[in-house]
Amino acid sequence: MKIVSQIKEPVSREMDLFETKFRESMTSKVALLNRITYYIVNRKGKQMRPMFVFLTAKLLNNGEVNERTYRGASVIELIHTATLVHDDVVDESDKRRGFFSINALWKNKIAVLVGDYLLSKGLLLSIDHGDFDLLRIISVAVREMSEGELLQIEKARRLDITEEVYYDIIRQKTATLIAACCSLGACSVKPESEDVETFRKFGELCGMAFQIKDDLFDYGEEKIGKPTGIDIKEQKMTLPLIYALNNCSQKEKSWLINSVKNHNKNKKRVKEVITFVKQIGGLDYAVAKMLQFKDEALSLLQQYPESDYRDSLELMVNYVVERKK
Repeated sequence: MKIVSQIKEPVSREMDLFETKFRESMTSKVALLNRITYYIVNRKGKQMRPMFVFLTAKLLNNGEVNERTYRGASVIELIHTATLVHDDVVDESDKRRGFFSINALWKNKIAVLVGDYLLSKGLLLSIDHGDFDLLRIISVAVREMSEGELLQIEKARRLDITEEVYYDIIRQKTATLIAACCSLGACSVKPESEDVETFRKFGELCGMAFQIKDDLFDYGEEKIGKPTGIDIKEQKMTLPLIYALNNCSQKEKSWLINSVKNHNKNKKRVKEVITFVKQIGGLDYAVAKMLQFKDEALSLLQQYPESDYRDSLELMVNYVVERKK
């Protein structure tokens, strides 16, 4: 966690104030809702997304943020939290960051309604203050995330994903939200400037690297809070597997597809698939692609003058590809 504290350092004051504003943005007249949102807020993660918002805004605005920046960070965190609550229902997951998920404690019906509530809170926060430019950014992100998830489900059934389609899926599913964080940060202080698009692109590249890193964990030996082989069990086509399918013989390809489709619950068979993907160079290929996205993101930052905020964003990009979980 030391590196996360380092990244946070230049925006720690803003992050503390954000915590208060974020709690306030969740309040409701319904006691049950307040109990659930209190539970959510007290089990928060590293809060990388608000950090992206504040670091971008401070980088572009001589170290200053404004109320729009705080609203942008709150909106993104409300929307992100809503998607996590819904994801746990979709994935039938009982745990989230080591704690019980909302659906495990309060059942699916309540979890779906809480997700809807958080989503509407996020959208209303923008509307109530006339931040329609920020609302547009976040609405596009929500649409893309839903499309990305559905595209993945549609393609997983057929196991015929090309590398291009895989990039489309992760761009929409994961990268679009980090892209929204950075463009929101830029838009909050420099609306209608070219920086909004530059930082959208920067966030997207970070998100692409982030998701490939996540996919690589599936092939790891270490205990990383996520059992290895889980993507194969769920028939998710990730970059190492796509590379393997495109670079093996017809016989090996049939065996791979058969393994993923019909033997994905067989631990021994899943292990054999992981070994095969490693041997054929699937992991090395995915790592090289991940580093390519990282380097492109870093090169976008070079056009801005050196500052603590730029240093933190560079550190964030490196952390994305070097993290252990």
